[in-house]
Amino acid sequence: MLPDENSKRFIAVLNKKIEIGKLMNALGHMTAGLAGGSGKAEEMCFLQYQDKDNGNHLNISHFPYIVLKADNSNKIRNVRIECLARGIPFSDFTSTMTVGTSQEQQNATHTTQEVELEYYGIVMFGSTTELKEFTGKFSLFQ
Repeated sequence: MLPDENSKRFIAVLNKKIEIGKLMNALGHMTAGLAGGSGKAEEMCFLQYQDKDNGNHLNISHFPYIVLKADNSNKIRNVRIECLARGIPFSDFTSTMTVGTSQEQQNATHTTQEVELEYYGIVMFGSTTELKEFTGKFSLFQ
């Protein structure tokens, strides 16, 4: 039996000032990081779908995935702070993660103070009620 699909959700908050192609890249990285690194795959309730021709469509989350927009990097920083304070699993993406190789990106991030990071977005997973407490002010990304 599946859990109530409205009890939990994924929420992405993306910086509207960043070019859409860069945002889609960041969204992919963040989602993969959250799903693969949180240790909560079972709780995220990934389903297997099968079409009439017996083709499999694997690992689609039972829970909603909502994409919201933030006016700027600082709004995303505040969401990150809230996730940390509440122990909510998340993955974020910054401008330092777009330069050169992965090693160069890690070095760029390591040498940048957090307050100086430009956030492209953040993705989180958790209780719908709790996430809405601090993401409810954002509008849908369109």
